[in-house]
Amino acid sequence: MKFNKWTIGLAAAGIVTLPSLTNAAEANMVQTVAAGTTLSGYVDVAAQWNLGTGNVNKPAYSFNGTGAGSKADGFNLNVVDLVLDKPLDETPWAAGYHVELGFGPDAGTLGTDSTFGNAGDFGVRQAYVALRTPLGNGIDWKIGVFDTIIGYESTSGPNNPNYTRSYGYSIEPTTHEGILATYKICDAASVTVGVANTFGPVVGSRHPTKEDTKVWMASMALTAPQNWGWLAGSSWSAGIIEGFSAAVPNGGGAGAGNGNLTHVYTGLTIATPVTGLKAGFALDYRHPHATIAKDDAWVYGVYASYQATEKLSVHARAEFVDDKAGLIVPAGSGINVFAVTATVQYDLWKNVLSRAEVRWDNAQNGQLYGGAAGAPTLRNAVMLAANVVYKF
Repeated sequence: MKFNKWTIGLAAAGIVTLPSLTNAAEANMVQTVAAGTTLSGYVDVAAQWNLGTGNVNKPAYSFNGTGAGSKADGFNLNVVDLVLDKPLDETPWAAGYHVELGFGPDAGTLGTDSTFGNAGDFGVRQAYVALRTPLGNGIDWKIGVFDTIIGYESTSGPNNPNYTRSYGYSIEPTTHEGILATYKICDAASVTVGVANTFGPVVGSRHPTKEDTKVWMASMALTAPQNWGWLAGSSWSAGIIEGFSAAVPNGGGAGAGNGNLTHVYTGLTIATPVTGLKAGFALDYRHPHATIAKDDAWVYGVYASYQATEKLSVHARAEFVDDKAGLIVPAGSGINVFAVTATVQYDLWKNVLSRAEVRWDNAQNGQLYGGAAGAPTLRNAVMLAANVVYKF
């Protein structure tokens, strides 16, 4: 008995059952396709209170919400994240895949919607084929849509030390569509290089007229080996991404256009002699290839995390933003931003991440917050949040 590919796919997902007369070879094919695939993900919800701003002119970090989509002063579904994954095994010619889908406001904000249509509160976070070629220690490839190779923080909120995103994350690219190669030099060092259509994140985006215009990227990561004493596990990474962005005009600054960008990142996480205490540093520099001088953005971040008990941890972050490109503050305003975030996490329930956070953003030499639309009157913005994530 013959079955089409659609029926076999449904059977592999467990949605339908093949009749008992199914040919043994076809049944075996279904089992083989599904073998090694795992389903995981998380549900991310939160409550947020922005003190005294009237919910207008809030700090412009990623996923904070704007307009009718504001997260201020209410309860929020952030995102439902679903992952189908078949990781590479240890064989020389290993193959696998990774599909990560997002549902909810944060998935829409990520902006990976295809150029062929807007999917609203849905996004393809990642979708790539993973391959290995046995050259030297082996080269691992990703072909498709994948997370950016730089940054201290992740698009996956539960992987970050704080609930709210940093300004460094907010000016970084998030996803790319292209090809990526990673080579592990040794246990302590690896390098990654790749090429993509654009800085992202829109799937299917590319230069409208120049077929050879792409984005190039490279990064390196070093990890301190176990025989380094208390420094063991400390890590340093650095990377550069350069090329076409559909969101930056040739003249520089924010807005629509077809200009080029350079983004440079370096980050460091250091173990300390104090058990459970780690410190970190991150630097993001974004330079539009513009005809306008002094149109760059710099973000400096300092991190500290302390694992007090098996369930209790405390995390702090301080940032300074010097933004002349209009990414965080209005271009040409001359206003810098200083921000401090403190987070307490207590994992009371199994598979549940629960944390409380306070964040203070300060406009150093002007007003950026509160007031009326387009007419801020406050230099300070304070936010309280409670975040609960179930991971499966």
